[in-house]
Formats: sequence, C-alpha cells, structure tokens
Amino acid sequence: MNSQSTNYREAVESIRKAAGPAARIAYVSGNFNIVHPGHLRLLKFAREQADFLVVGIYPDSNPGVSMPVDLRVDGVCALSSVDFVVRLDRDAVGFIEALQPDVVVKGSEYAQRHNDEETLVNKWNGKLVFGSGEMRFVSLGLLRREYFETNLSTIRKPTDYPARHGFAFAELSEVLRKFSALRVMVIGDLIVDEYIQCDPLGMSQEDPTIVITPIESTKFLGGAGIVAAHARGLGAFVQFVSVVGADADAGFARERLDSFAVQAELITDDTRPTTLKQRFRAHGKTLLRVNHLRQHAVSPSICAQIMDLVRQGIEGTDLLVLSDFNYGCLPQSLVDAICALARGRNVMVAADSQASSQFSDISRFKDMALITPTEREARLALHDFDSGLAYVAERLRNVSRAENVIVTLGAEGLFVRGVKEGEELADRLPAFNSAPKDVAGAGDSLFACSSLALCAGADIWRAAYLGSIASACQTTRVGNTPLTLADVEAEIFALE
Repeated sequence: MNSQSTNYREAVESIRKAAGPAARIAYVSGNFNIVHPGHLRLLKFAREQADFLVVGIYPDSNPGVSMPVDLRVDGVCALSSVDFVVRLDRDAVGFIEALQPDVVVKGSEYAQRHNDEETLVNKWNGKLVFGSGEMRFVSLGLLRREYFETNLSTIRKPTDYPARHGFAFAELSEVLRKFSALRVMVIGDLIVDEYIQCDPLGMSQEDPTIVITPIESTKFLGGAGIVAAHARGLGAFVQFVSVVGADADAGFARERLDSFAVQAELITDDTRPTTLKQRFRAHGKTLLRVNHLRQHAVSPSICAQIMDLVRQGIEGTDLLVLSDFNYGCLPQSLVDAICALARGRNVMVAADSQASSQFSDISRFKDMALITPTEREARLALHDFDSGLAYVAERLRNVSRAENVIVTLGAEGLFVRGVKEGEELADRLPAFNSAPKDVAGAGDSLFACSSLALCAGADIWRAAYLGSIASACQTTRVGNTPLTLADVEAEIFALE
C-alpha cells in the first residue's frame, strides 16, 4: 500500500508507476472517519470498475471530519481493495484533473445532484459512476479471523488415556522441546489450496442450482508442503523435495515455503500444472471442491533428480517423511530407492498416503516407523470392507510391516496400534475438537507431529496423543496455516 501527501504531481507519478501503463484507474474520495460496512461496499464496488483503485482523503478542515488525517489514512491503507491513498489539501476536483482517472466513483446518493466531476471526466473520455455496492455484506475481518485465530475453547483432552499409558502432560512438553534438535526431510506431492469465500444468493429459478457470488480468495500451502511447514513450525530443521509446474502457483509455493523457513527443492515438470485445489465456502461450510491437476507418475529423469537431492541431504537427517497424495511424485521404484537409502543410514521413515478423491495403497510403504491412514485408506489397501476395525489395523500393520499404525476416524477420533513392553496393543482416542471449523488439514498436522514425537524418543501412545492435540489445534481455524510449538504447548497446559 502506498500513500502520498498533498504533492499532486508526485502522487500522480507514483500512481502511474505502481499501476502500470495499461491499467484502468478508478478514483474515490471522502472523509473516511471510521471505515464501516458502507465504505467497504463502496470501495469494493469501485475496485470492480477498474484495475487499480486510488482513494483521496479530505483534509482535517473538511466539514464532517472527526478524526486526524493520519488515523483516517491508516484505516483506508489497511483495506486490501485499495491500491493507493492520497491526502488531499483541497477539493477532490483538483486532484481528479491532475490524475485523469478512467472512472470516478461516487455514492448513489449523488446521482440526482450536480457533480463538478462530470464535466472534467468528459475531457478525457472518462466515466462518472454512481453506486454504493451490494447490500449483501460479509465482514472480511471475520472471514480472515477464521484463517488465523486458534480457538482452544472447543478442545477437550481425555485424561483416562494418559493414565492408561502412564504419562503426564509435562512429559509431552519435554518431547516437544526435543523437536528443535531434529533434522527432517519431507518428500511428496505439493498442493496449493485456494479457499474462495462466497455469499449464497439462493436457488436458481431456471433449474435447481445453488447460486453464489465470490467475495474473497485466499491461498494456502497444502499437501506435502504443509507437512513440511508444520514440522518447521514445530521447531525442526526441514528440507522439502517436490515437483511443481511451470506456473504462478509454483511461484506462490516457493514464496510461502521460504517465508516458513523451509529449505525447499522444487523440481519443475513441464507436463503438469502445480496441483491446485479450490474450495468454495459459504457460512463456514464447503460447498464444492474443484481440483486442477495431473496424476501421471513423474518421469525417470525427474526420479533421478529427486534421488540426487535425497542423497545430498540424507546425511545428518533424523527423520524422512513420505507424504503421498497419489499425484505422481512418489512412484513405487522411487519409494523403494529412497527407503533403501534411508535404512542404510539408519534414518527413521514415516509415511502417509491419502485417498480423499483418488486411489491409494498405504501398504506399499514397507517397514515404516509410522503410517497414518484413514479407515477408508486402510480398508482400500487390504480390500477389506467387512472386518472389524481392530482386525483391519492389526492386519495392515502386518502386511506393511509398520512398527506403528494410527488409523484416523474423522469425528470419531483415531485408533492406535503399536507395541508396549514387547506386547502388541491397541487403544483409541476420541476427537479432541468438538466443533472443528475445517477438517481438511487434520491428518497432515497429526502425521507431522506424531512422526516428530516418535523421532524425538516418545512411544506411540505419547506420539498419538501429541498428534491429536496438534490436529485439534489445526481444525480450530480455516485453511492450512502451519502449526507452531506455542500452539501445541498452549493446549497441553490449557485448563479444562
């Protein structure tokens, strides 16, 4: 966001430079004492008329001004719909003549009045448009709070499970503190998740179709990328290897990984786009998901590049994480080669293979320290949709030769199967979050935290409990925002 003082020549030069030569410019002016929903509707309407929105703020001497200009400028500068703010030292007409915008926007209440701007804009074939925006209004501030605020009040931690397995919450905090000493390598399918918040307009009268209008779009890092970001946010040093397309979403992913301090090596594959999943949401619910992707396996040459990166980074690595979304990044020959290399270096390996809308086989990942399938993924791997859950978990552990299995059950929590004092045991944990806002990232956060806990020396019972806390924290907000050590530790000691 740029703002200028009352030097109109400098302001116009800065606006033209920021907007670019081909951009259409819209202009709005006003006092803007306190930005309220009416202002937001007007500015949203104005932004839709052009490519670049300039807002002029009247001086403190203007009638109706009740706040200092600095505060009013700050309020408007904070709005994502506004590209440039100018402090006016006289009426708006003088600046309009200097800027010569393509569109001047005024509120609908001015449509039946005399407007000096009309004569001016006709000189350069501009337009004077009247409109106050749609009466439907959704607070963007409230929508953004869904993305980033963690509401721990909906999380309830069971106390019988820790008692059964002989640990206290203070021990979990000690495990968390060991994460900072771990070096982790994550390999798998990178995804960009786009959340499109919508206003539901109702049902079409021509056919039984739900009609919506988009309000705001926000992108998040997803797939194996968010697994890597979770591990980094929890304190570990993280290397990430994946495949992307030659497109803007790849640039977004690189920027986000860099901002999360993940050391990323993204190989460009010209035969596929960067996987993009769009979720259209209204009133806190997902209405539709649209996937833009290719699912074919990466070429032998890209497999060779991935193996070269793994060989370069494996020395000193404590944990290797395979995050498979079945979009082609981890063909079986590559998995086998990576796992053989890790075993030769005594590196712990954990795997997850998701099948939300595609086929997967978690059992193809052999000899893992941990696998975390959903019940459906476990049954798909075994082609068994009739046996009891305990038998399915036991059989999957034997078929995959996994040390530990956590079967996630959605709203019902999870089922854990592992070894305790030489004896194979099973236990169950309920879902900790009684009112999740978005369950899309629950499995990734559980997988990342539980894997780190095992690598830090915790047993599967403590690791599963920590993973459940991480999952509960993640589902208190919408979209994939990386977990932090502070998130999980705050919930460990939160009062019931």
